[in-house]
Amino acid sequence: MQSENETRMIVIAPTSEVTPDQMVRFVHSLARPLTIKETCYGAMIEGKKDDVMFVLREVRKLDPNRIFSKIRGFPIGDTRRCRAHHGSRPGFTQLEKEWKDLSLVEKGLSSLERGERASEPKKKGRIPVNRLKKIVDEVKK
Repeated sequence: MQSENETRMIVIAPTSEVTPDQMVRFVHSLARPLTIKETCYGAMIEGKKDDVMFVLREVRKLDPNRIFSKIRGFPIGDTRRCRAHHGSRPGFTQLEKEWKDLSLVEKGLSSLERGERASEPKKKGRIPVNRLKKIVDEVKK
């Protein structure tokens, strides 16, 4: 049986001018029955899936190419993950890396909106044997 509730992390790209505080205040103004927790990277929201998705659509309108979301595997305050209960934070380094890369995603989305197309990547051929031997010899030194 699938749960009606969903917990999502809303992550604001580092290039956005929207702050977590502004976003959370906006979410509160939507008056949906959600649990909202402000974080250093944005917020976590939890509630009925329809409410969560409505809020997510509205929040993304604040800065469409710089506000992102992903499902969180644990509810807000879950003792297995909540630091207040000495839980672990095994996914934080992954989230930190993703957060840093969001500015690259934003650039790609903005380019796409302007109708720009990425150039075809150069095909990489095989490395000549002589060049490979030279590289191996240099590493051995």
